[in-house]
Amino acid sequence: MGARATAEEFEIAGHTVRLSSPDRVIFPERGFTKADVFGYYLAVGEGIMRALKDRPTTLQRFPEGIGGEMFFQKRVPARGVPPWVATAEIAFPSGRKAAELCPVDLAHVAWAAQMGTVVFHPWPVRAADVDRPDELRIDLDPQPGTDFADAATAAGELRGLLDELGATGWPKTSGGRGVHVYLRIHPRWTFVEVRRATIALARELERRRPELVTTAWWKEERGRRVFVDYNQMARDRTIACAWSLRANARATVSTPVDWAELPDVDPDDFHLGSVPARLAERGDPHAGIDDTPWDITPLLEWAERDAAAGQGDLPYPPDHPKMPGEPKRVQPSKDRDRPRD
Repeated sequence: MGARATAEEFEIAGHTVRLSSPDRVIFPERGFTKADVFGYYLAVGEGIMRALKDRPTTLQRFPEGIGGEMFFQKRVPARGVPPWVATAEIAFPSGRKAAELCPVDLAHVAWAAQMGTVVFHPWPVRAADVDRPDELRIDLDPQPGTDFADAATAAGELRGLLDELGATGWPKTSGGRGVHVYLRIHPRWTFVEVRRATIALARELERRRPELVTTAWWKEERGRRVFVDYNQMARDRTIACAWSLRANARATVSTPVDWAELPDVDPDDFHLGSVPARLAERGDPHAGIDDTPWDITPLLEWAERDAAAGQGDLPYPPDHPKMPGEPKRVQPSKDRDRPRD
């Protein structure tokens, strides 16, 4: 068979989406092409739209494929885009604003894939209120000396804690060694408040399994434990969404799983070539994520309890403006004011 045409057109959700350079290799190690990436996102359309619909979304683009130039696109250009492309205006911690892609249908995902997008990073908000998250995200990040099995064990402990709170957690693989657990919440609270709630939840998990879990921001204090990255709930911090490809040689996918299967899965088994069939055969484990939004008041009460006991805020990311009540952003071993034993 000869090479494909230089461009093809597809009718998707009532819009025409053009796919150019379909034979361009995006994942060299696996041989997956731009057409494969485009087709993948169409195949997982139901799931990816559940994760992206109405969410301002940062695009991680690789126009020449993995290993080539990479950049994060946080602004949709004012010119050169189809008139039907929807955007939502978001505000960065600096106060600057940008109109980000806001997928309202699968054509938006396909258009982004045509533009070389491999990974989709949605904000935890909806376009209707971009300052109040409706998704609380727990990122369980294995540190050196730990692996996916440890993250899965930590996720199981987290599930027990959520059960006590009457909250439902929705797990997925990160596409690497970690585990993400999402909670659908009522969009009533600010980023600062939801981050505080996440810290309180992480601290309680750490108290119950201190040998397994840590909330230490500084790597030198984490040890061989699973870090709960609470700063994923800071404004302008995003996570690859459910069903998104990841930018690695294996072309893995951040894949929703059932709690029962989480301890036994191998995240490398979930990749561009395997996940569409899994979704078609088993459905989306996150299908009910929007059904029961949760009230985070119990976590905010825990945060107040912790603050009264001397456990206040934790450091923000280094590129975030200094926040009221935030501790010093100084690596403990370099903090001259820190008491020494």
